[in-house]
Amino acid sequence: MQTTIIRQHLIDPEICIRCNTCEATCPVGAITHDSRNYVVNADICNGCEACVPPCPTGSIDNWHAMPKESAYTVEAQLGWDELPAKLEGISVEASESLAPASQSALGLAGSGQVGSTIAPHSAATPVTNTHAPKNPITAKVVGNHRVTLLGTSSDTHHVVLDFGTQQFPVLEGQSIGIIPSGVDASGKAHYPRQYSIASPRNGERAGYNNLSLTVKRVLVDHDGKPTVGLASNYVCDLKVGDEVQVTGPFGASFLMPNHAGSNIVMICTGTGSAPMRAMTEWRRRERLSGTPNSGKLMLFFGARTKEELPYFGPLQNLPKDFIDIHFAFSRAPDPLGHGSKRYVQDVMREQSAAVAALLKDTNTYFYVCGLKSMEAGVLDALKDIAASAKIDWARLSDEMRVQGRLHLETY
Repeated sequence: MQTTIIRQHLIDPEICIRCNTCEATCPVGAITHDSRNYVVNADICNGCEACVPPCPTGSIDNWHAMPKESAYTVEAQLGWDELPAKLEGISVEASESLAPASQSALGLAGSGQVGSTIAPHSAATPVTNTHAPKNPITAKVVGNHRVTLLGTSSDTHHVVLDFGTQQFPVLEGQSIGIIPSGVDASGKAHYPRQYSIASPRNGERAGYNNLSLTVKRVLVDHDGKPTVGLASNYVCDLKVGDEVQVTGPFGASFLMPNHAGSNIVMICTGTGSAPMRAMTEWRRRERLSGTPNSGKLMLFFGARTKEELPYFGPLQNLPKDFIDIHFAFSRAPDPLGHGSKRYVQDVMREQSAAVAALLKDTNTYFYVCGLKSMEAGVLDALKDIAASAKIDWARLSDEMRVQGRLHLETY
């Protein structure tokens, strides 16, 4: 009986930062995870590679030629600390072809439900993956202060890390990994947790080799049950002078455009504001330098209340002719004293004329960042706004995706 050789898709646990992008992207549900590893079920994976472009570290792009009956099980992969060596005498080229499915087969074409996996054409070239968990870079904490009001349940911190004389270039929209100190229950080092960078390319303080993060202390899980988020509490409790281990930088697509006249529409909630702050601050510094970009900035920012919205005060001070800001508070009472829940998609609809005008402009770039639950509502709002302006959203969203003009980063 002839042995069937397959091209088994595997995830490298040493450089995976457990961001969940692959599992959320996989159209056939082949990817799963436990508390340690993300893995691919060989019985389900069809080799479509939809998960490969969005992966910020490249850990997803591993393929081993394997006899089908000896394929690594999910249980085996969950126990790995590193990828096993490839079997000798068997090549991927000789394995059973798992050809990538077409866009229509994946349900991507015309759906308007998938963001860009390529950067805007004028984005600066990013540096990525220079520091893996095996060779992290050390940064020193030079600032840590709360950016939500005391007395609220949202304890969010602005943390500034300095790299001294070490090279660690980053761009707006990229992220880094933070390795919490200590070891896990099995005595192994904790894996990195990913955080978006909240400062522009020339540093939190212009001209300094530093960057900032926006981190919310996690005290409840997604089901509302009490928990203590390992990494978030570690970062929020850092003191000035502490040293932290950093991996990355990550991300080559969620980057801002740089050409004159490029418009940026930013839609975010909570700590999803980090990359938006970075983009806004870079444009602000360009303006102050005397070489402003003529493009428009528009921000839709959601939180439960204004007291729980990071950077609320500084945002209020930005000039109106520089950025058009719209807040959405889901727990704030309306003027008549009734309960009122307004989300970013509701405010977008209120500003439909302005949003529609920007949708029609091929120089407009949309960025969505925040909780996964916001994604569908935001895309539905864009679809409705497009329809009201007699714009074919299915066609436009596909165009925006392939042109690097529709970016989604939700978690």
